[in-house]
Formats: sequence, C-alpha cells, structure tokens
Amino acid sequence: MRRRDFIGALALTAGLCRAAGAAGGKIPVVGFLGLTSRRTFEPVLAAFKRGLADTGFVEGRNVAIEYRWAEGREDRLAALAAELARRPVDVIATSGGLLVARAAKAASSTIPIVFEIGPDPIAAGLVESFAHPGGNMTGVVILTADLNPKRLDLLSKLVPGGTVYAALVNPENAVAGRVVGDLEKAAQARKIELHVLKAADESEFPAAFAAVSDLHAAALLVANDPVFFSRRERLVALAAQHGIPAVYEWREFVVAGGLMSYGTSLGAMERQKGAYVGKILAGARPADLPVVQPTRFELVINLKTARALGLAVPPLLLAQADEVIE
Repeated sequence: MRRRDFIGALALTAGLCRAAGAAGGKIPVVGFLGLTSRRTFEPVLAAFKRGLADTGFVEGRNVAIEYRWAEGREDRLAALAAELARRPVDVIATSGGLLVARAAKAASSTIPIVFEIGPDPIAAGLVESFAHPGGNMTGVVILTADLNPKRLDLLSKLVPGGTVYAALVNPENAVAGRVVGDLEKAAQARKIELHVLKAADESEFPAAFAAVSDLHAAALLVANDPVFFSRRERLVALAAQHGIPAVYEWREFVVAGGLMSYGTSLGAMERQKGAYVGKILAGARPADLPVVQPTRFELVINLKTARALGLAVPPLLLAQADEVIE
C-alpha cells in the first residue's frame, strides 16, 4: 500500500471510531427525509448510498438509515422531521427542495443536516455562506430553476419554427414566481409567445395538457418541481398521448420516455450528499463543509420518443447531447 493511501485509511478508520464512540458504541443512524416516496426516489437513492460507501459507511453494516417519506404531502414534513429529531438520529439528509430543508432546520438546531435544494441557500436563510456555512447545515445546490431559460432555448432548437410555446409550473413551488419571470424574459428575447399553465397536483395535469393542445403550442417546458418529478411517468404519458414535444429538468424523465432533459446530474449530486453525510459521521462539522454547486450539466435526448413525435433531431443538438437513448 502506498504511504498516501495508508494515511488515508488510518484517517477513515479514526473517523469511524469517533462516530462509533459518539454513538456510545452503537451503529450511527442517518435520518433521510424525502418529499416524495421511496418508489419514486429509488433510482437516485442508490447514488446517495454510493456516496456513503465512498466514505466507508454501508447501510446495514456500519450505519443505519431511518427513512421518512412525505408521499408528496408538504403538510407532513414538519411532523416527520420532528420524529427524526426525537429519535434522535446522528445526521439528517433531506431531499425534495427548500421546504424539506426548512422542515429539518425547524426540527433541530443541533443535529447536522445535509440538504439538497434548488435556490440560493444563503437567501433562504439556511447557511451563512457557500464556503463557510456555519451552524448545523450544509449540502448541495442543484440549480434547477436557473436552467429553465436554457431548456427553452434547447426546445426551440429541437422544434424550430414554432412561435407558440407552453410552460407547466406548480404555483405552490417556492420559486414559481421567479421561474415564470425568467421564462417570460427568455421567451420575449426569442420572440416566442409563451403561455404559462399551472398544476399543483396530478389531478390538474390532464386539463393543463388539454390546454397545450388547444393553444396549438409547438412544445412544452415542464418546469422544475418535486411534485412533477414524483409524477414523471404520468407527465410523460400525457405528453405522448397529446403528441406534445416536451423538455424536462432531469434525466429520469427521459428514461421514463420523455423527449429531452437538461440539468444537473441528480445522481451525482445525491452521491455528493451521501459523501457529506459520511464525512459528518466520521467527525467533520457541517459548518466546515462548503455548500457544493454543480459545474457540469447534462443534455439527454430520447430518439425513440422523437421518432414517435415525427421529429428529426438536428445533428448539432445530437452532437451536444451527453446521452442519447435509442
């Protein structure tokens, strides 16, 4: 073994010992608070566990994970977070955006919390700065809302010549107002007529898609929202049913049959979140772990869906794609 690897192994072992000591010799427990459901989040939950494993923690072997899923009901978050804090767990990891992080923050000012959110955590009052978070919180920022103008641009390239487009937004999303404002500015700059449609839950999806058809919109942008992610199969099915080209925030939509996505790799960010949880279990303080921002974004295109819609994907767009699903 190389000296550098040996020293690293010693440091990790020492961290594990500290974690075991802090827990009185018991296996440390991670509380995982999610807005959606286990089934919905399963594809990226594996990445979170890989991040834990990167730091030497394996569920069922030397760490336990207590899961609490809100099943899409935001009103359940406060009670679920309080339940984890009373247990008490050694670290809380949150998934599903700002409301979940705030619920965890309200539940405990001492238990370390590793969040995953879209908006600026400083403006949201979660941390003092990106480099030095302070307090008991740190995590990853996935920059979902900021990428909507870019998604609109990619959509206009995939469906050229269209003058009328639609965007689906959850009006109850914490950043809905900013999302709409950014999209309207982007549409104006491209001389596109943009119609914003609203849906807060799955029951409102059919009416929204019927409106897209009635507007004869060339394409649809599905804005960032945890509810939309949790119901991605339904959204993709409605887009196919109405023959509407659509762009989404995550690769998981395209895997489910959606046309195109552009955004952060959710799996990569979940792995980083898992690694941060592991580092905290090994003795690191959240206050000293910088909030992570993505530096790379991925474009994913489903050619099978494009053919079903009668679309010819421009060669330049295909060349830019990080992944093409046949």
